[in-house]
Amino acid sequence: MVQLSTPGEEEGGARVMTYSEAAAAALARAMRADASVVALGEDLGRGGIFGQYRGLLEAFSAARVIDTPISEATIAGSAVGMALTGLRPVVEMRVVDFALCAMDEIVNQAAKNRFMFGGQGRLPMVIRMPIGIWSASAAQHSQSLEAWFAHVPGLVVVCPSTPQDNYALLQAALASGDPVAYFEHKELWATQGEVDPAHTVELGRARIARPGRDLTIVSWSRTVHESLEAAQLLAGEGIEAEVIDLRTIWPWDRETVEASAQRTGRVLVAHEAVQVAGFGAEIVATLAEHADALLARVGAPRAPVGYSPPLEAQARVGATAIAAAARRLARRGR
Repeated sequence: MVQLSTPGEEEGGARVMTYSEAAAAALARAMRADASVVALGEDLGRGGIFGQYRGLLEAFSAARVIDTPISEATIAGSAVGMALTGLRPVVEMRVVDFALCAMDEIVNQAAKNRFMFGGQGRLPMVIRMPIGIWSASAAQHSQSLEAWFAHVPGLVVVCPSTPQDNYALLQAALASGDPVAYFEHKELWATQGEVDPAHTVELGRARIARPGRDLTIVSWSRTVHESLEAAQLLAGEGIEAEVIDLRTIWPWDRETVEASAQRTGRVLVAHEAVQVAGFGAEIVATLAEHADALLARVGAPRAPVGYSPPLEAQARVGATAIAAAARRLARRGR
């Protein structure tokens, strides 16, 4: 287990961490720096179901790492009150599927309070809602609902894909002063990468994960890794794909995506969420209005995720499907 505090951490000492360890380290850093940061939710005392709170109870006590009853509405509603009275709560929903029990508190209370009361109250809260397919966990534990929250005025929507970004984006989310829907992927927790605590990421700024000249693939969360694998397959065929990791889908980095679209002339948006009304549709519509490029998207079918491996596989958006969609796009207009 990575220690939550090491000598030189704040000075930028980089080290390898898992995605879950990076989240725990980022939260520990925020809690050390600001006594108003608290965490509440189910199973936090045992480190969270993915290990993303491991070591925090021992470091900060049950007064700041709060195990709650099994009631998502109560958890989110309590956090709204905490935020309005000066705390900076981190809310754990376990998985996004369970957050649906707290939609009134998130959508009607947290997101709208600053607007409805003329800015008299701010809600600096981070709502952690892991998204995506969770192997062999079936339809009620495998959803990607980030587009729902992007549709809600007042929410910032974040989707980190790497340990480094999970550290840096959690720091940015905690500092934003507004409610943040924070979507970690259920199958990224064990992935490893170098994390530099001194590295910062601005909300609303994408990263070019791989440069390319022939077409652009825009993605976020776990599908970024599938997109990079697809780009590697395409490179073997002489097609150089640029891969953009959006990082945050609201606000999303139109400038970077549009600039890439103008360079390559072709843009494919790939995401694990259901393709129908997914956030990819918003990106494609915006590019259709503002960029001169051929456009396509690939997402999951509009069907619940099955429990059996063959049915589950039908819902996954993998490198093979992304590469196939990219090949079709590359042939268009030639």
